[in-house]
Amino acid sequence: MKLSARNQLKGTIVNIDDGAVNAIVKIKISSGDIVSATISKDAVRELGLTVGAEAYAIIKATSVMVAIDD
Repeated sequence: MKLSARNQLKGTIVNIDDGAVNAIVKIKISSGDIVSATISKDAVRELGLTVGAEAYAIIKATSVMVAIDD
């Protein structure tokens, strides 16, 4: 797989929470952090996503905000 997006985080699916139309997929990355994405239930089915499977969280944004603690 080759993509132009530079933020590709490989991890393991730890939870899939199905809703009426969408699902929230949670991926645990190597740092131990969990990244969650809301995608369609059709996409979950078409990709064959299951808990325990490896997957990538790919982040593509037109803007990124930066913050600091006070």
